Amino acid sequence: QVQVVESGGGSVQAGGSLRLSCAVPGRTFSSYIMGWFRQAPGKEREFVAAISWSGGSTYYTDSVKGRFTISRDNAESTVYLRMNSLKPEDTAAYYCASGGPMPYRYWSAEVKYNDWGQGTQVTVSS
Repeated sequence: QVQVVESGGGSVQAGGSLRLSCAVPGRTFSSYIMGWFRQAPGKEREFVAAISWSGGSTYYTDSVKGRFTISRDNAESTVYLRMNSLKPEDTAAYYCASGGPMPYRYWSAEVKYNDWGQGTQVTVSS
């Protein structure tokens, strides 16, 4: 099983920013689609963003478009999620996931990702 390690969560006020990091050491990181998902208390886990192996293509759920930016550094085997203009409804545990090569239409599908981190908590207060 591949190790996926998230970091960077925390507590901020509405309108603030955070950057999450996800390290995937010890594998051919550059060939994989990387995604971020989140799960709020009492809700199902939902897709947030994904990025292609090259970083040239990205995909976001509508609620975070224009506020969140996903990026990756293949040399460091790390993917990032920059979150600006945070809202209380962004409060959730955020999970990083690694998936093999897959068509764009599957990028938001949780079942297509094979390896998951333990999650990092993001709390946004009003």
